[in-house]
Amino acid sequence: MKAFQDKDLQALIGNLLRIGVLVAMTIVIAGTFLFLYQHGREAAAYEVFDKKDVFSFPQFWQQLKQGESTAIVNLGVMVLIATPVARVVFTLFGFWLEKDRMYTAIAFLVLCIIIFSMFSGAVE
Repeated sequence: MKAFQDKDLQALIGNLLRIGVLVAMTIVIAGTFLFLYQHGREAAAYEVFDKKDVFSFPQFWQQLKQGESTAIVNLGVMVLIATPVARVVFTLFGFWLEKDRMYTAIAFLVLCIIIFSMFSGAVE
């Protein structure tokens, strides 16, 4: 059996980033076309700010289940944000498989910082 090499990790991460961006782009484009189909003839009301437009996960999942276009676009943005996070996770496991302790620790630290930053943001 062929040993896991640095070139394999680079190819895997490159494909992960490429596929992640393409999937995110496809979701956002589909959501955009759906939004334009549903609301393309409506006039924009820029002077009105409605609190219901503030993002919340329960509301997001409900809207996504209903097939609302703004939730689909938000899903695409989430996939785009998750792509580099997945890269860090794959890098962590790649360094772990290569038994490179220093870079495994660095990748783990970066992942911890990302997770801390995501969950320590402003809350209502």
